[in-house]
Amino acid sequence: MSNKKNITAPEHEFLGFGKSFAYGLQHVLTMYGGIIAPPLIIGAASGFNSLQIAQLITASLFIGGLATILQTIGIKYFGARLPLVQGVSFASVGTMVGIATTGGGFNVVLGAVMGAAVIGLIIAPFFAKIIRFFPPIVTGCVITIIGISLMPVAVRWIMGGNSKAPDFGSVENIGLAAMTLIILLILSKIGNETLRRLSILASIVIGTILAAILGFGNFSNVTQGAWFAVPEFLSFGAPVFHLPAILAMLIATVVILTETTADIIAVSEIVETKVDDKRIADGLRADMLSSAVAPLFGTFMQSAFAQNVGLVAMTGVKSRFVVAAGGAILVLLGLLPIMGRIVSAVPMPVLGGAGLVLFGSVAASGIRSLGKIDYSQQKNMIIVATSLAVGMIPLANNEFYAQFPTWFKTLFHSGISATCIMAVCLNIMFNHMGIKKKTLTADQLAKSVIKKTIH
Repeated sequence: MSNKKNITAPEHEFLGFGKSFAYGLQHVLTMYGGIIAPPLIIGAASGFNSLQIAQLITASLFIGGLATILQTIGIKYFGARLPLVQGVSFASVGTMVGIATTGGGFNVVLGAVMGAAVIGLIIAPFFAKIIRFFPPIVTGCVITIIGISLMPVAVRWIMGGNSKAPDFGSVENIGLAAMTLIILLILSKIGNETLRRLSILASIVIGTILAAILGFGNFSNVTQGAWFAVPEFLSFGAPVFHLPAILAMLIATVVILTETTADIIAVSEIVETKVDDKRIADGLRADMLSSAVAPLFGTFMQSAFAQNVGLVAMTGVKSRFVVAAGGAILVLLGLLPIMGRIVSAVPMPVLGGAGLVLFGSVAASGIRSLGKIDYSQQKNMIIVATSLAVGMIPLANNEFYAQFPTWFKTLFHSGISATCIMAVCLNIMFNHMGIKKKTLTADQLAKSVIKKTIH
């Protein structure tokens, strides 16, 4: 019976090698900019040259691919077996930059990541027990804010990606993004189901070709440099373990565990499959094991990518084997720098045009979940309104928490973690604390009064 269930469950459906790799490539293109940004930022903060930063990027692609395969295919105790793409987490970038610049240097960063990840691996099963505190009212808030918080990423891509570039925000960049968006909408309207599901990838490919014809982007570096390179073990030296750095990274790790839990729950709702605390624990353990191994190859903390949750919602392709194929492509990109250079040559405005629909679909999935909530109960309205409002604070003004302690800023600088923390706390306060009272709707209250009057 269980085998039959596994075959029919959407996430366990195998679409064939051709479709799996085509859809998997969509996932790679969607998260490529996000996975290479952290090594660029941390490498620059560590004073690395361009060759060393290129090594960081290669290692990040390679480990991200292996982590994705572990998360999607899974082994005993490791992997949620859901369509989740793994990569270097943005939540820990600020902490790592601080350690690199004032806390001992790059090798201390690697030691902090490894130490915090090992602790995260130990606490993952206990952390997963909070699943009962994630009812639809909480997950709906978190999924909605995931989509909203990704919008600034899409906007930066549309404007060109690099705020220091002279053409950042130019009409040409925005026009190229608009053209990609229009192509995506046209392809989504076409009746062919395969083309509809590949609309994100197709719009990026067509947009890139049109961009090259119009003179956008720089494709001259694609053939320069090595074609094959294996990430070296301890290429940057051994990790150095400093307790203060590990403790600082542990706060970021808690945020990552929270966000990955939210992503697991979000993708399970999109896929329409149930997850329990065991499955969440398996997913978190895969996260932390990958993060513990990553510093040995010169890369950083791994987590699930929220933007790829949006791609699952957008395309309706729910197979975990599609994402596993994406992981294999990431491994290939880590071994073949030329392939990485081809993907990195895709103009940011093209990615931004597709990203608008992509990230918007995440928010739409959250709104759909919130639409099932009974708002005649005032407490539900308060939980949703306050949680979303708190999550919007760092998006509206990223300096809002500037005067707060570092640990607080680490937890609340992300709209996702802020919403998650607030929604969980309010749900506990309203639904789990004190004397449980049955809350009556207006209609139930009226019937109760009439009944008492009659008697």
